Amino acid sequence: MDTNTNPNLALVAAVAKDAEALVALRIAAMRESLERIGRFDLARARDRFLDGFEPQFTQHVEWNGARVGVLVVKPQAARLVLDHLYIQPEQQGQGIGAAVLAHVCARADAERKSVHLRSLKDSDSNRFYLRHGFELLGQGEFDNYYVRAAKPSGAAKPVAKA
Repeated sequence: MDTNTNPNLALVAAVAKDAEALVALRIAAMRESLERIGRFDLARARDRFLDGFEPQFTQHVEWNGARVGVLVVKPQAARLVLDHLYIQPEQQGQGIGAAVLAHVCARADAERKSVHLRSLKDSDSNRFYLRHGFELLGQGEFDNYYVRAAKPSGAAKPVAKA
């Protein structure tokens, strides 16, 4: 990651031995949303992350040198799949997730790929993704599915209207 654009932020490659720390972070970040819909199950939450854990696609999110999140982006032929983006609850609301998401979108644009993700229904993350230019593709029983179309590198950013 280019830390020149945000020197407080770094993405650091994960390794296999990081799995337990990463799953603990995921559980901390997801617990409130899962409890709100009556779906929190510690074993299921743990297994869901570990079953798909591939260190080569996983990065720690560091803010001011402290590990505060996890990012998992799985490349496919025509798209990037944002599989996980979690920031510790006490670190949320500081722009960290937005900075990480901007990095993912810049990568997708450079590779001319769309970004796809799913988000738990009734999670605050739905508003976050909509605010950052994702469009709702559809809904499943528990998840919403989003896409952000590929944008040409160097494309002009939209100007906010007053």
